[in-house]
Amino acid sequence: MGGVFDPIHCGHLFTAEEARVEFKLDKVIFVPCRQPAHKRENDISAPEDRYLMTVLATSNNQFFEVSKVELNRPGLSYSIDTVKEFLKKYNHRVKIFFITGADAFLEVDSWYKSEELIKLCQFVAATRPGYDLNKLDEKFKKIIKIMEIPALSISSTDIRRRVREGKNIKYLLPQEVEEYIYKKGLYRKM
Repeated sequence: MGGVFDPIHCGHLFTAEEARVEFKLDKVIFVPCRQPAHKRENDISAPEDRYLMTVLATSNNQFFEVSKVELNRPGLSYSIDTVKEFLKKYNHRVKIFFITGADAFLEVDSWYKSEELIKLCQFVAATRPGYDLNKLDEKFKKIIKIMEIPALSISSTDIRRRVREGKNIKYLLPQEVEEYIYKKGLYRKM
């Protein structure tokens, strides 16, 4: 499960656990990206802060793991490079499930080497109730698995805005992540 995780929240965690259970996954590896190709670098928190928040959020689930694979690689983060690295690490003896949001998957055609990526892993697209999946191209409907997740109405963007405006964020994310945000003074000025 890749993402910016700025910050990671309960929607991410519920989605990961739901995918793990529904698809009988051995584990879910969270992969915070260093620099997403679709966002400007100054729009996101430092990679180490996002990594540490992800570790804090996932530490109480024995089936969750956090990888620094993209944080250790310089430059833009491309999903194809990460999937290939995991396939190499596991000697191609695993099936990789790529968990992402349906809204992100709608843009998969614009991803770097997307046609090759689609052949290397099984996509799982998480969506909120009522989300219009008719926007998906017919060729993609055949290659992805859809999960409807009620907790996806929580967004990192909204959490950052709420912090900036001095509003409550309790229960939108794990307590440890909330405490980390306040301790480090994240999202105060943007």
